[in-house]
Amino acid sequence: MGADRYRRTDCISSSITFPKAIDLAFVAVESRWPDQDGPDHNNEEQQGRRSVIGMDGSPGLQIATFGAGCFWKTEDVFSRVPGVHQTSVGYMGGHFANPCYLDVLSRITGHAEVAQLHYDAAMISYAALLETFWTMHDPTTLNRQGADRGEQYRSIIFYHSPQQQALAHQSKATLDQSGRYEQPIVTLIEPAKDYWLATKDHQQYLAKQRLSKSQR
Repeated sequence: MGADRYRRTDCISSSITFPKAIDLAFVAVESRWPDQDGPDHNNEEQQGRRSVIGMDGSPGLQIATFGAGCFWKTEDVFSRVPGVHQTSVGYMGGHFANPCYLDVLSRITGHAEVAQLHYDAAMISYAALLETFWTMHDPTTLNRQGADRGEQYRSIIFYHSPQQQALAHQSKATLDQSGRYEQPIVTLIEPAKDYWLATKDHQQYLAKQRLSKSQR
């Protein structure tokens, strides 16, 4: 992430009107939750940062962005892949600026939960990352992964270059014709858009849970 600048809010965006189906009591509790490092939401680090779209990540690394259901699992799987040096989770593909978790949960912002990774192309190819992406989820279920339902859980590849675009389409077509799945693949392939970083409590969530359990 380096010196890239981000902006977002940690509370519910005031311009969003929630559907009646949203549990407003839950919303009120969620909006008061502090980040793990403390309750000071005026701290710029806790307010989050907004990434700059581009092919290059950290020096010598490239960026890839995938949505495969809940972003906790997507990030966790990619974080274990040799050649992936950095991972984060956030929101991409929506039409609403500065979303927080409950904005996306409301299903009215259009965002997908995604994992963004910075990887060394000399150690792992984008084609290999695509194969990991396909195997970690079911790409034939529309807006659903297991019990998680909603457009935020859609299967989607956000490409950061023409090369990534071509490889994604080729990989999807090859897999669709392989007979691995009985149903057609519904994964979307779209150009990368603004990436809104999720709050700290969502970052490396499953790894933190494992560490916490190991220390008990």
